[in-house]
Amino acid sequence: MKNVSIIAASLLLIILLIGCKDRNDPHAGHEAAEEVYTCPMHPQIVRNKPGSCPICGMDLVKKETEGKRADSIDLESLLKPTNEFVISSIPITTLKQSGQPMEIEALGTVAYDTRQIGSISSRVAGRIEKLYVRYRYQKISKGQRILDIYSPELLTAQQNLLFLLKNDASNKTMIDAARQKLRLLGMSAQQLQKIENTGKADYTVSVFSNYSGHLYDAGSSSGMNNTSAAATGMAAVPLTQQLSIKEGMYVEKGQSIFNVYNLGKTWALLNIFAGEAAMIKKGQPVKIVSETSPDKSFSGEIDFIEPFYRESSRTLTARVYFDNAKLKIPIGSQVRAVITGNRMQAAWLPREAVISLGMNKVVFKKIKNGFAPQKVNTGAEINNQIQITGGLEYTDSVAVNAQYLTDSESFIKIN
Repeated sequence: MKNVSIIAASLLLIILLIGCKDRNDPHAGHEAAEEVYTCPMHPQIVRNKPGSCPICGMDLVKKETEGKRADSIDLESLLKPTNEFVISSIPITTLKQSGQPMEIEALGTVAYDTRQIGSISSRVAGRIEKLYVRYRYQKISKGQRILDIYSPELLTAQQNLLFLLKNDASNKTMIDAARQKLRLLGMSAQQLQKIENTGKADYTVSVFSNYSGHLYDAGSSSGMNNTSAAATGMAAVPLTQQLSIKEGMYVEKGQSIFNVYNLGKTWALLNIFAGEAAMIKKGQPVKIVSETSPDKSFSGEIDFIEPFYRESSRTLTARVYFDNAKLKIPIGSQVRAVITGNRMQAAWLPREAVISLGMNKVVFKKIKNGFAPQKVNTGAEINNQIQITGGLEYTDSVAVNAQYLTDSESFIKIN
């Protein structure tokens, strides 16, 4: 029994010694743990070395083993909301300082030059006895008879001249004053000569056009008095609709009866988008091709840039004046224009690297093993390149294509 007690005591001492040793060894009871890597989005993918997920392409993350905290920024990144940080291995790019050749394409239309619109007005009050034009946009020539008008004022002025010529022929001052009055009332030298030769007053006096072009009645309510409509020459009614001015109608002194649009003096109205507006300057050369007459290309320059955006298209309008007398490009024709200029030196990114969030422009900036949205300031867009004016340094890397990192069902949060 004594030997048994000694053996039991020895065994107890050995067990106690082993237990103390285990407590002093922090790795006691642990087998050499093998490092394991997995995909955060697809946990079924397990590897024993770093790599990429064969399903989604994301970087594999070291899996935390028992008793050991995963020393990984990757997991901290994964815990961030998806709209603040994205883990990916897509290609990256940086800002490139270069000079982009400026060549801007624009669409537009051919329109009347509103500076060349002539007005046929009545210099006297009276009644239209005869009308020699019948429909809107009828082509007329300078010197063509437009209408005959009866005016008591004109008739009285003619009779005064004839009375002086018959009864006071030596009074040159009064006779010249009477002739001048008739000229101011719209009579031509030929008409004056006629009444002096015949000795008879004309009850109706013809009104002639001082302009060549397309005729339109100035008193119409169809909207042609509006500058924009007048420029394009397009009305809401058929172009051959009858004039609103009719025979037998009365006109007031000084009333504008017709407008005449010059066919030879026209302009091309080019639509310039907001992203390109800063690059357009007066005097820049332009090459224009008409879609209705592609063989009639011509060159010009920017003559005027309207200082406002048009509500219908949200574009600026640049005007290019040109002589259409020989080209004869129809009014309203669609045109394509190429505006050229000097090379533009700036910092550029590929257009696909920037996404638009309403008023904000965003890129995905490379941060360690992932990407975070970064607001940037942008400028011109040329040749699929976009100018970056602020928000990035030349050392910053961004995703080449930001669309790959966006989620259509989430909102991107900008830090």
